[in-house]
Amino acid sequence: MLPHETLRVGKLATNVIVSSTVVVGYVAGGAMVLSAVAYAMLSQKNKGAINRTFRALAEYYSALYYFWVQGGTFRDCPHFPGSLHSRCHVYSLSIIFSLWSKPHYRNGTFQDDMVKNLRDVALPGTGIPLSTFAHSKILTFLFIVAVYPACALVAALNAGKLQGVRKTADSFVEQLVAPQDWFSFWRLNCRIATLHAGVTGNKDYRLEDKWEFLLEAERKNVAVTPYMKMSGIVCKHRNEEGGLGFESFKNASVGGDWIIQRKLDNGPFLKSMLPKNAPLSTFRIISASRGGLRGLPGKLKNKPIMIDDIQALSCVWRAGRTNAKTDHSAILFNVHPKTGEIKRGTTNVHWYQRGFSKVFTTPWVSEHNYTHHPDNNTKITGNVIPNMKEMMDFVRDAHLRLIPHVPLCGWDVAFTENDGMLLLEGNFSCNFFRGDFDQDAYFEFIRDYFVALELKQEEN
Repeated sequence: MLPHETLRVGKLATNVIVSSTVVVGYVAGGAMVLSAVAYAMLSQKNKGAINRTFRALAEYYSALYYFWVQGGTFRDCPHFPGSLHSRCHVYSLSIIFSLWSKPHYRNGTFQDDMVKNLRDVALPGTGIPLSTFAHSKILTFLFIVAVYPACALVAALNAGKLQGVRKTADSFVEQLVAPQDWFSFWRLNCRIATLHAGVTGNKDYRLEDKWEFLLEAERKNVAVTPYMKMSGIVCKHRNEEGGLGFESFKNASVGGDWIIQRKLDNGPFLKSMLPKNAPLSTFRIISASRGGLRGLPGKLKNKPIMIDDIQALSCVWRAGRTNAKTDHSAILFNVHPKTGEIKRGTTNVHWYQRGFSKVFTTPWVSEHNYTHHPDNNTKITGNVIPNMKEMMDFVRDAHLRLIPHVPLCGWDVAFTENDGMLLLEGNFSCNFFRGDFDQDAYFEFIRDYFVALELKQEEN
């Protein structure tokens, strides 16, 4: 290209850039003017609602800055003075990076555990597995500071589309700093378990291993699912030949990876509400123990752990579906933790829809709108679980005997036909399965652990 042509092109490019900048400036300025006019035309209540959204967003980023950059402590956090829920939520997000490379009681590091446990979960309507963001600190950082607030906005617009500005604003604030979705509670529980296990190194966490759990329960005389002690089993298909249709399983009792158990059936009461060929349908009960505060700084440091230190928070019955292998495919019926009355049911399957095709077919939310089992139309809402207190006390006793120092545990409890009430397992990174619980008591419990663990880390 000749020099004068290069000069001409350079001038042209400069003019284009300048012109584009001017156009963008006019558009942005026009948008700001229109926004200002629209804002001025709003009622005082709607203006107040919009102001609340900006204050919440500013407080969210300020709290993250306080924890990440200023090195602030949870106990002295000046942000969200009126909401313990918000303070616990944002703090739990901030500690992801300090936990990142720390050993995890179950899967390598905390990052390894996130990648493994989020690979099946996607924000409803996106189809993107959340494990995608756990593969690097940069992606996780971008998720916390950009993707999550954007998702909160989209969810709020969807929630308030027919109810106006105030509903949208309130929904945004709630989703951003005080979320009520099961996923946020689950991840908070995961983080506090990882933090507690890492700071204390308590041996109770070894019972996350299902085989260790069964052995310890047997030693402590806690009723759990019976298991077989032969060295292994083989399974052969009746119509396959040449070595096909053959499987061999080595029992955990002799160092293998498989726990071999006989199949259990639902008891008569549960069976009366379930369709034919439903799987064993268990209760998920969450219990909380203050025993994990023993040995940490504070007034409870040297006191013995008692049954009164353990509380059963919530209960959900997973009513299994026809021909399902397990009750992971189920309608989740909320159960009143004291009266045993079965409330309405829901699902969380919209959180497990992955892939591009799911973007257009997955609902963003699900309601508690089941009163009957969809496979046999049997009414479930309104029935009362017999011996509800006995079941909740059974879980509290198991928590005291087996894992008194673990803060939270999600127990799978079965009412069986021939063996009565049994524990299947305990889950330390537990999921409420959208059951109701006393949130004020829960967040006070979380606060006490965060403060005590913070003080313990400072001692070290």
